[in-house]
Amino acid sequence: MKTSESGTLATKTSELDPLLHAIGFEIDELSPSLVSGHLLVTSKSCQVLHGGVSAMIAESLASIGAYLACGMKRVAGIHLSIDHMKSAQLGDLVITEATPLSNGRTIQVWEVKLWKADPSSMKSKHLISSARVTLVCNLPVPDHSKDISQTYRKYAKL
Repeated sequence: MKTSESGTLATKTSELDPLLHAIGFEIDELSPSLVSGHLLVTSKSCQVLHGGVSAMIAESLASIGAYLACGMKRVAGIHLSIDHMKSAQLGDLVITEATPLSNGRTIQVWEVKLWKADPSSMKSKHLISSARVTLVCNLPVPDHSKDISQTYRKYAKL
């Protein structure tokens, strides 16, 4: 878990995705080929990690990655499929990674995995959810959203 030169992980997440920040999620790595982060399961995420929270995390991370991969043009999710294999309980640390499966000019497909980290060994983790997110890309950016790219440039490895 790294901090950027511009501020802490919490500041980064609050600037990039206020909804993820509101549930305590923190973005760790940000690039067109990988978006990763972590979440400590608390009462903000329903004490047991709720499937809807996992789905929100998956779509958010895939959208961020697709946005970076298509040159910071607007993206929109058009399909989300998620499987839940195990639960994460209050106090568990959940680690996430989103990676592209296909980076087309108009359609991208991202895979997002959520693992529960073993507290005794951060290298040991158990898959709890796996998602596939399909997004349409290169949509026109509305005038009121054009400055958002500057925030992403501040934190992303481009």
